[in-house]
Formats: sequence, structure tokens, C-alpha cells
Amino acid sequence: MKNQKVLLNLLVFLLFAACSKSNYQKTEDGVIINLNQRNKSEAQRIRLRVLGEDLIHVSATSEKEFPRDSSLIVVPGLSTAPFTIDDIGDSITLSTARLDVLVSKKDGGVVFKDKNGKIILAEKQGGGKSFTPIEVEGTKGYSIRQIFDSPDDEAFYGLGQHQADEFNYKGKSEELFQYNTKVSVPFIVSNKNYGILWDSYSLSRFGDSREYKQLNNVFKLYDIGGQPGSLTGTYISQSSEKQRLVRKEDSLDFEDIKTIKNLPENFPLKEADVTFEGAIEAPNDGVYRFILYYAGYVKVYIDNELVVPERWRTAWNPNSFKFTVGLEAGKKVPIRIEWRPDGGKSYFGLRVQTPQEEEELNNQVWWSEMNKKMDYYFVYGGSMDEIIKGYRTLTGKSQIMPKWAMGYWQSRERYKTQEEMLGVLKEFRDRKIPIDNIVLDWNHWQEDSWGSHEFDKARFPDPKGMVDSIHAMNGKMMISVWPKFYANTEHYKEFDREGWMYRQAVKDSIRDWVGPGYVGSFYDAYASGARKLFWKQIYEHYYPLGIDAWWMDASEPNILDCTDMEYRKELSGPTALGSSTEYFNTYALMNAEAIYEGQRSVDADKRVFLLTRSGFAGLQRYSTATWSGDIATRWEDMKAQISAGLNFALSGIPYWTMDIGGFCVEDRYVSAQQEYDKSGKENADLVEWRELNARWYQFGAFAPLFRAHGQFPYREPWNIAPENHPAYKSILYYTNLRYRLMPYIYTLAGKTYFDDYTIMRPLVMDFQHDEKVLNLSDQFMFGPAIMVCPVYEFQARSREVYFPEGTDWYDFYTGKVVQGGQTLRVDAPYDRIPLYIREGAIIPVGPDIQYTDEKQADNIVLYVYSGQNGSFTLFEDEGTNYNYEKGYSSTIDFHYDDSEGILTIGERKGEFEGMLVERKFTIVIVNKDSPIPFEYNGQGKVVDYNGKKQLIKL
Repeated sequence: MKNQKVLLNLLVFLLFAACSKSNYQKTEDGVIINLNQRNKSEAQRIRLRVLGEDLIHVSATSEKEFPRDSSLIVVPGLSTAPFTIDDIGDSITLSTARLDVLVSKKDGGVVFKDKNGKIILAEKQGGGKSFTPIEVEGTKGYSIRQIFDSPDDEAFYGLGQHQADEFNYKGKSEELFQYNTKVSVPFIVSNKNYGILWDSYSLSRFGDSREYKQLNNVFKLYDIGGQPGSLTGTYISQSSEKQRLVRKEDSLDFEDIKTIKNLPENFPLKEADVTFEGAIEAPNDGVYRFILYYAGYVKVYIDNELVVPERWRTAWNPNSFKFTVGLEAGKKVPIRIEWRPDGGKSYFGLRVQTPQEEEELNNQVWWSEMNKKMDYYFVYGGSMDEIIKGYRTLTGKSQIMPKWAMGYWQSRERYKTQEEMLGVLKEFRDRKIPIDNIVLDWNHWQEDSWGSHEFDKARFPDPKGMVDSIHAMNGKMMISVWPKFYANTEHYKEFDREGWMYRQAVKDSIRDWVGPGYVGSFYDAYASGARKLFWKQIYEHYYPLGIDAWWMDASEPNILDCTDMEYRKELSGPTALGSSTEYFNTYALMNAEAIYEGQRSVDADKRVFLLTRSGFAGLQRYSTATWSGDIATRWEDMKAQISAGLNFALSGIPYWTMDIGGFCVEDRYVSAQQEYDKSGKENADLVEWRELNARWYQFGAFAPLFRAHGQFPYREPWNIAPENHPAYKSILYYTNLRYRLMPYIYTLAGKTYFDDYTIMRPLVMDFQHDEKVLNLSDQFMFGPAIMVCPVYEFQARSREVYFPEGTDWYDFYTGKVVQGGQTLRVDAPYDRIPLYIREGAIIPVGPDIQYTDEKQADNIVLYVYSGQNGSFTLFEDEGTNYNYEKGYSSTIDFHYDDSEGILTIGERKGEFEGMLVERKFTIVIVNKDSPIPFEYNGQGKVVDYNGKKQLIKL
């Protein structure tokens, strides 16, 4: 009887084990749930991995087993956290100290809840997943889609840096690929206290899984005479021939080097006015999303309303702009597009999406073209800063940039000789305009030797002497290094022998724009050996010169401008890891790894600094910043950089910059400068050019990195305007302000590493519960204290400013107080932008310096803004090496108790070589009864500090 009972218990156990195995398997770091779905387009297995109490990795596959692979963006070796698994009802529940994650045993749908049972995020009912088989170059994979439910009051931020001037992506869509001026990072932060990192390297989409269609695939088209089938295109040349051409346009598709051939052959577009007009008839009621792709000048009218005011981009580098129009089914609506190509080869296109299907509409949608499986990471946090911290736990710490990188950089396309470069830096010093970094752009090599890493001796006879001279003037030098090699160079041949060059461009004899045009291509950064060789070539040719930083241009990779997507893939593959379809978006990440790992392997004490035109999730771990590419010199482009920079910050990468003044210049500004150089007369266009630059510098001084660059007209302050001009004076004021704020700014840089901080902060980061900031994209916090309100309209001398609730605000220039929770129109004179300081702020002001390490801040003016309690922790270290990773740095805590009027200066913690042992603090208290402007040498209580704690009654 006893044996029978033992056998019965064993049978029950085996049956239970078998049943459990069929439902789920517990693993060391999570659980695998087995599903019995019949449709191969649905998930068959779901895997949860616990990477922290608030970090969950979700994987799904439509296969019987998960494929073996590893992530390019998530750092290896992440530890797990305690968790439990429960099989309750129709769900398997994984629980950590902060989360409960429920997975439906029926369809694999995942729901994330907090410990109070409140839903944070839920996949759409039924799981929201789909898998569509795809095969590329003999490799099988899936196009994948994931839909999450999204409440009406949700807001999404991040996705990298794009140029359509969109901020909150709720109800919007964005196609994620890399392009000059477009940096795609598949990470979003929600105002519902979570983030999603989508682990895919292929072409992806957020918000709408569909691609845009040609107009004739959506609408019935009518010409200007009412005949169906096409719009009317009218081409009028303004050249001497005065040619006129009218033709039918069944689509507006001239977007790349293939489809541009659809434009009239041999028609002189350089000086032409083109109109596309007629009517469109929608098949259904609803909101239609349009995407305008344009070079030259363009306006769009729909239903006789101007829906796209005039925009401009240079002929070789088009831009995309999105807009929506509500249309009624069966109703003919007039459309008129006015286009001036502004170039012999100018690109143009207009495409559209029909109203979105109900299952995707206003939800969170992710789609990717090719993956082996589906992977995403759920990041939970009580604030957006906590979410960014979780993101960097997954993808790597942000390094502290060298201190000099926080100063001003001067660049130009391009310094053509050694004398020119040294002369510009000397003029900065002579004029006492602070500067730390001067940049040498492309084509410093001989014309036919791109990729040689050798200087043209005729123009740069002594490169080592040039760099030494820059250092002697207390400057640093950054140099442009492309992953591009002409086929005739020895460096190309070194790569090619190992199979590490993309060869399609060479096979097709593609010639670039230099001189007669030269054939070359890009190296395969996905090959480990190729990355090591890339660094080896740089180390042997550039590094001995003492160059300080690396400018990794065209890292999309941009092998050929204005190509269609399929040809772009052909040109940039196959990669060492697989097809370029699967690994389309991560080239810049791999390229950055090559330099970062390379330099740290040979020079452990010198901080790496990289600037790259493209990027991806994880870029921050390679001490890499990104800039917004070859943007245009237009007011709308300046404004678009604000939202672009803010969304890039919320993509988890803290260092971002832009070409102050814009890179590509309208002809009218070029002509105006040339006329001024001859006659000394300032015409209307030059007036606007100078104001545009003044406003852009005012904004740029509060970007994480402060950098000017562009084509002619030159961007040095004295080339923008003479020294008695308000533009020059304003540029000098904000450059000096940047340097006086260096103790504050460098502390923010330290916080990016130690606290996973974000320097350029959308207001929603610090005032998340104020609904009025959810869509506010033209103001931001620079660190915890300063609210920056750029001016981006010509001749504007005031602007509306919203003052977030929960705090009052001090006017930076007067010290007067503005109550929070209201919108006011405030003054914005030519030479100033509105700046405000929040209550409780503590801001350290350093000495008058011309470069960041000219002198130590032995007497800091400490501004304390009363009204609330406040704190600030001053961070200092050696500024150029990695000793901070070893614990060699110092901090001083400041805390202000508003009710007692007492400032506590804490005991100094930590130490480093060369640290100031004693210093002075001049404490300036600003309160509502006695307004005090922000001045560098404010009068206040002087305190001698030797590292010991002090309490000061204010």
C-alpha cells in the first residue's frame, strides 16, 4: 500500500511537471512561456528575462525555439534581480520588488503592473504581435510588429533626432532609419513612467507600421481642367529661353537618383517655377498623413489653405516635412504645390498615408523590416531620469567628456590651409573671444587620396607643427575622419584584401563630387578585424600628431547621396554579421566602437571624444556625441533643432550639438555677404543673416556642446558681423556666459556619468505632472536651474513663455520674480533671449577665462535663489583623463534651507591630483524683495573654504 502511494504521488508529480513544462519553464533569470497558437504569424514562445527589479527583457518567436544571438546595443553581463514565478488562472506572473509582469497563457500578451496592481503598459489584446516571413540573401527572418495599448493622455518622446519639428509622438508616426540630418534611436520615454527600448537594427517604424504611398495609389487625381487620372504639372523656366512645359503628373515621385529621371528631360530646372495643381478625392473620411520631401523652395496649398508655408533645402540634401489634412470621402479638394527647384538636380516628392486602422490608431506601434525574433526592453521608473538611468544600465554608462569639450568650438567647411586654421585661432585669442576647440573638416588630404589619412603637403606642410601650434595657443584640435576610402589608396587595399570593403559602389563605378569624381566605398564596421584595422590606420597616421578628437562624418553610412532605400542597402552590405537589411541602422555604433576601444587600448589616460553624424542606442558608452547634420540656414530649421535636441536627450544620449547658423546656406545670404565684402553695405538679406546667427548662438550656448559650423559665409563671430554690431556683441556675451558657467556645466557633465543625468532637459522631465508642458517643445531646462527660451522668428522682439507651475521663476537679467503656472509674453530684445531661474536654484559662477583650463575656480560666486529649499553638488576632477573611473574626483554639497535662510556648504568628498585645497565662495542671495540680476562678480558674503562643513546665515 505504501509503495502504491509513493507511485501515485510520483505520477501526480510527473503529470504536473509535464503540464508545467508545456506551459512554462523557469530559467535562471526569468521564464519561457510556451503557447499553442496555430497561426505561424503569431508568437509561439515568450521569454521574460529579469535584468533588474524594474528592467524586463521581453522576447518572442514564432519558431519552436529561440534563435541564438546577442544584442549589439545591450551591454553583456547584466545581473538579474530576485523574482518569483506564479501560475495563476490564465496567466503566468513574474514578480520583482517593483513589478508584476503577466503573460497570457492563451496568446502571450504581456501586461506590466506596479505593486499596487495598476497597469503601467499592456500589449494589445491578443498579444499585439505579428511575424511575417522574409528572406534576404539566403537568410530567413521576420518582419515584426508589436502593438501596445495607449491611453488618450499618454505622451511619447525620444526616437532620436528628426527634422519635422515634432516633439510628442502620440498619434504621430516616424520612420526610423539613418540619414544626413536624421538620427534614429529605437527608444521612447512615456509620461506614464516607463520606457521601451526596441532591439532591432533594421528599417523600423513607430506609430504606424505602414509606409507612405504615392498619391495616385490613394486618391483619385484630377488635373486643372477636371479630367481624372493626374494632376497638372507646369514648368516655366525663368532663364533667357523662357521655356514652358505642361504635362500630366500621375504621381509626384522625384525623390532619389532613380526617380528624379521622371522629371522633364533636359528642362532647365535651375531657374524654373514649377506648379503641381488640380484636385484630390479621398476614398474615405478621416485624417490623411502627408510627407513632403523637398529640395529648393516649396509651398503646399490644400483646399485653398496654405498647409505648408515656404520651406527650403539645398538641392543635394533634401529634407522631409510631415503634415496632416482631414478629408471627406468622395469630395474633390483643390491642391496646389509651388516649387522652385533651386538647382539643376533637385529632388521632390509628396506621399500620403490613409487614415490609420483602428487597431493601430493612437496606440504605441513598433514595426521592423527584418529580425530573427522580437526583442524589447521594458524600463520602469518613478521619473524620466529614472527611466534614462535604466536605459543606460542596459546600453552603457555615458562617459564624462573632456572638460575642454564643454567650451566653444569653431569649425568651417572648410579651413583649406594650415595658415588659415592657425590664423583663425590666433584671431580668437587676439580678440579675447573664448574658445577651446578648432576643427579641421574634410579634404585636408590630396584630392585623389580620400582615406589615406595623409595631409596635402602643399596646403598643410607641417601637420605636427600645426597641432603643436594649436596646443601652444591653448586650443584643442578635432579632425574629420570618414569611413570612406578611394579605391586607389593603400588603406582601401588593406581592407579589401580581407573582404572588409563594401564593394557595390566600386563595381558600379560610382564617382563622388570631388574634382573629376573618384571611385571608392566604405569599410565594413561590423567586422571586428575591420574595426581594429580602422583604428590602426588612424593610430599610425593621425595619432602621432597629437590630435585631440575625432569627427566621424557620414556614419549613416552615406556612401551615395539621395539613393532609394534598396540601393542604399546594396551599397552598404553585405555586412560581416549578415545582410544590410537586417543591420541597416547600427553602422555608426560599430564605427564609434572602433575608435573608442582603439584609443583606450593605447592611451588609457586620455579621454576619447567622438562626434558622429549618425547614432544609435548605446552610443553614449563610446564617449560619442552626435550633431544634427547638414541642416539649412532657415528660421524653421533653427526652431526644429530645439525639438530635435530635446527628443535626442530623451533618447538617453546626453551629448548633442548642431551647426550653429545652419550648414547649407541660401544663395541670398551668400550674395549678401559677397556684396558686403565688396562695398561694406549691409542689405536686407545680410541684416537677416546676422540676426539669424545671433539668435542661433544665443540658443547654442545652452546646448550640451557649443559649436558653430557651416558653409560660406564664414561662421567666426567677426565674419558674421563687425565688433560694434549687436550680433557680434550678443555672440560674445553668450560665449563669455558659457565660460563663466563652466563650474555648473562641468558638474552636469559629471552627473551624466555618476547620476545618469540629462543636460538638455525638456520641461516634461522636471514638470511631468504639469499637463501644459507635455507638448511644449520650444523651451527647456539647461540643467536643474536655468530655463532657456530661444527666439526663432525674424525681427521678433518678444515671445510667449510658459512658466511651469510648482515654482516661481527669477528673470535672469533683472532678478524680478514671475509666478509659475502662467503664460506671459516677455521681452526678447535683439541681443538677449529670455532666461529664467527656478526658485531654490544654486548656481556656481567661475572666473573670467578664455579656455576651460586657463585657471581654477578659486573664487566661485554662488547665486542662491530663495523661495524654496535647494541643493547643488559641485563636481570637479582632472578634466582630461579617466581617473574619475578610479574614484579620483571631488564633490562639494550645497544645501539651502529657505525657511531658516541658511546655506550649508558640505564637507568636500574625494580628492584628485591638483585639487584646490582652499578657495573662496562669494554667496549672493536673490529673493523676491530685492531683485538682483545675474552678474559675474555679484556682491555677497565671502566665505573661506578649506573642505570643512560650514553653515552660513544669509
